[in-house]
Amino acid sequence: MHKLKPISALGAAQPQVDQIAGLTISERSDLALASIAARQGQGEACMAAAQPWLQADLPSPGQGHLGQTYSCFWMGPEQWMVSADQADHEDLASEIKQSFGAAASVSEQSGGWCRFDLKGAQLGAVLERLCNVDFAAMERGDVSRSRLEHLGCFIWCLQPGSEVAILGPRSSAGSLHHALVAAARSAL
Repeated sequence: MHKLKPISALGAAQPQVDQIAGLTISERSDLALASIAARQGQGEACMAAAQPWLQADLPSPGQGHLGQTYSCFWMGPEQWMVSADQADHEDLASEIKQSFGAAASVSEQSGGWCRFDLKGAQLGAVLERLCNVDFAAMERGDVSRSRLEHLGCFIWCLQPGSEVAILGPRSSAGSLHHALVAAARSAL
């Protein structure tokens, strides 16, 4: 019998939360992630398949959809990342695959990505130290792929001017977290 315990991307039993001078950095390990990639010539079929469960169109470039059950954002040409509550959608990729059938390739991504939510008055000052995203111009749901330190990350606007989600490679969660905390401290 194995005594396996789940750990967060930062290697702890509980997700890390840091509060630094008007900014909260929260590690999110409570979300399931899956990617959707339309197969060649199946873009329209993907759009139609997503509508019933997403309750919206799949987002266009630079956009995201923040829904009650499922949220998603555009990752690249005919590619999207979907998130949902881990407790209710532990096998998110299989759920989504049933809707898309042969129109798309759907892959589990929960083990490949980490997410940190940043919220607070110092958010703009922190992001300008880390990347070249025009955070002040971002609207709710907007997403931008950018280098953050040395990592390719997605910056997803959850609340204009005050809250973003940053998704990066899970294998570099410690480096990403360190960069976020260091930028928050230097913004003091």
